[in-house]
Amino acid sequence: MPVSRSGRCLVTGATGYLGGRLVPELLGAGYGVRCLVRDPGRLRDHPWRAEVDVVAGDVTRPETLPDAFDGVRVAYYLVHSLGTGPDFEATDLAAARAFGAAAAAAGVERIVYLGGLVPGGVPTAELSPHLRSRAEVGRALRASGVDTAELRAAVIIGSGSASFEMLRYLTERLPVMVTPSWVGTRIQPIAVRDVLRYLVGAAELPAGVNRTFDIGGPDVLTYRQMMVRYAAVAGLPRRVIVPVPVLTPGLSSLWVGLVTPVPGALARPLVESLRHEVVCGEHDIARYVPDPPDGLIGFDRAVGLALRRIRDDEVTTRWSSASLPGVPSDPLPTDPGWAGGSLYQDVRELAVDASPAAVWRVVEGIGGENGWYSFPLAWALRGWLDRLVGGVGLRRGRRDPGRLRVGDSLDFWRVEEIQPGRLLRLRAEMRLPGPAWLELSVDASPDGGAVYRQRALFQPHGLAGHAYWWSVAPFHAVVFGGMARNITERARAEG
Repeated sequence: MPVSRSGRCLVTGATGYLGGRLVPELLGAGYGVRCLVRDPGRLRDHPWRAEVDVVAGDVTRPETLPDAFDGVRVAYYLVHSLGTGPDFEATDLAAARAFGAAAAAAGVERIVYLGGLVPGGVPTAELSPHLRSRAEVGRALRASGVDTAELRAAVIIGSGSASFEMLRYLTERLPVMVTPSWVGTRIQPIAVRDVLRYLVGAAELPAGVNRTFDIGGPDVLTYRQMMVRYAAVAGLPRRVIVPVPVLTPGLSSLWVGLVTPVPGALARPLVESLRHEVVCGEHDIARYVPDPPDGLIGFDRAVGLALRRIRDDEVTTRWSSASLPGVPSDPLPTDPGWAGGSLYQDVRELAVDASPAAVWRVVEGIGGENGWYSFPLAWALRGWLDRLVGGVGLRRGRRDPGRLRVGDSLDFWRVEEIQPGRLLRLRAEMRLPGPAWLELSVDASPDGGAVYRQRALFQPHGLAGHAYWWSVAPFHAVVFGGMARNITERARAEG
């Protein structure tokens, strides 16, 4: 049994990649945990939900913070507004100051923050906006009056991390690559398991420790070496990599966005952060959180562990677990009480000569490798168009091939509601002139079969929204009608 720890830990970013993995680690270490999230419903289906307190709040809204800190000893700051637009640095700085002030007012003993590894000797003004913002947030938290441990990491290697998926898809999809010059930049990657170990260990740092710590694995590699070694661990033929000097970070991010599931808005700050060497300048964290007896996890082993989790369908969180910046978050308007204007709908209903359970298996398995059961070219084209305008496109796939939970990303949708065996509601995260939903439901029919119902809904914003709906309406019979027919046919064949 884990030892009971005094005080409570507050975790921000619990719906994201690292926060969602940190929570069970803290619980396993004996800590009480409270999660601060904008939408508590997003945590509903996590296996550890019943073991934590959840408070609704937002670090960009200071008035929502005081209640979250009640009884908290250690606060984890794992949020950022990366990719929200040109003002994201100011937003992040203001949020960090508000968080630090609320923590100080509540008597919190320690803040733990995961930032980016800053290249030594590079003036702040020359850093990428991403790294500069991370450093500014760390300084603000350390100046809050609360002892702060700022852990600085470069590339995190773990199943589902944005950095790992960028590396993975670039290497797997391009046996011959013409690459930008930053593939020669030296990097000190770190396994996500070691990041989590440091995050948990930082909760028990002595009073008065208020500083940065560089954290990294045992290997220092160029990005090119990382791709070559990834290919070797994954059992791929050796990759041919030809660096060229003309690919700017902007062009590189477009290239990454086209080849990998990572959208350009996220790829750009990742790429810009690779312009400078990011290697640890010290390993002082080991004074307080000693290295494990068998040492830190090396790059090859970290890749092997990540690939095994992907192969065994054990990816617990992904970079896309977090809500996308700029995507509306209003819930689906309820039909009877909604009076906000037009709400366009495409409704389909079919009787199925199959059990409700058989229909539900097809519904819950939709997307990812299984596709969308109608006109694949149209779905692929819509995904490409979305990526061209900076959206996520259709390649995010699924966290798990057979099971969904609230908050999961699913290609260019996100699971807004799921009632196992009965209802799946998806909210669009593609670029649209208004929010859209796709709702799939299953009911038993009196004759022993099932009834499949499908609704596509769109709430237009302005004239552009109305024009969009009517421009695509002629294709609904093929796309949505075909989807309903093919889903029910698949259920009939399998059930």
